[in-house]
Amino acid sequence: MKDAIVLGIDIGGSHLTAALVDEATRKFVPDSYLRVRVNSKGTAEEILDIWTKAIDDTFQAHPVKSKRIGIAMPGPFDYANGISLIRGLDKYEALYKLNVKEILSKRLSIPETSILMMNDAACFLRGEVYYGAARGYQDVIGITLGTGTGSAMHHHGITHDANLGPAPFMDSIADEYFSTRWFVKRYSELTGNTVKDVKTLADLHGSDEQVKNIFKEFVKNLVVFLEGFVRAEKPQVIVMGGNIAQCSSLFMEDLTAQLAGRNITVPIVRAELGEEAAILGAASLFESKTIL
Repeated sequence: MKDAIVLGIDIGGSHLTAALVDEATRKFVPDSYLRVRVNSKGTAEEILDIWTKAIDDTFQAHPVKSKRIGIAMPGPFDYANGISLIRGLDKYEALYKLNVKEILSKRLSIPETSILMMNDAACFLRGEVYYGAARGYQDVIGITLGTGTGSAMHHHGITHDANLGPAPFMDSIADEYFSTRWFVKRYSELTGNTVKDVKTLADLHGSDEQVKNIFKEFVKNLVVFLEGFVRAEKPQVIVMGGNIAQCSSLFMEDLTAQLAGRNITVPIVRAELGEEAAILGAASLFESKTIL
């Protein structure tokens, strides 16, 4: 049996990814990574059955002396007490007001103190600070741009969820401007055509002038969004992740130049760890016992 091992879990809208992390090496235990589908619109019993089985299967395949679990969980959520506050988001509605930590503790026969939780965007940033693109920095902000807008800040070992996705922005909220659905909607508005995702638009960038215009508009909005975040947190570096960041070669130069025009010269780095960041960040929660 192994000691100093933590199971890191990332709960997504359609899946659960997890891996055992060796605290000594800060690396995944070989062959411990798994990814399972989750119907986030299912009943509480269905959701928790899948989560419990994934955890049980992992520990059975890789026995440890003491079972400890760090979970990167989407919000809103009472992370310290383990109570879901998610509703109106078309996912995990069945868990609303349930004490997920207590339920998992009983199902897995482990103390509640052996389960720590943090916002998924905060875990992403924590993973990149500890193991990825932001290693060596003390003051960092991070954003994830994909199905929604994740945001977090890290200052001297403490990571917080900034929760800017639902914050008012222009005539709506930030989520509506910095997500895949904004790109898809905007392209439809300008052309009358439908595309699946941002990658599809990126493939059209060299031949479709409207796609170029959409990316320019995206940058213009993102500059406004980032300016307030940067001035409030004064980071040494900005970490950008999520599916949209994979197309950063199409907008990063413009973004950097426009921020510089506002006297913001903080370097922007693309996240290095992908989905592994949130898993590693969740596992690292036991290093400080900080839940925010």
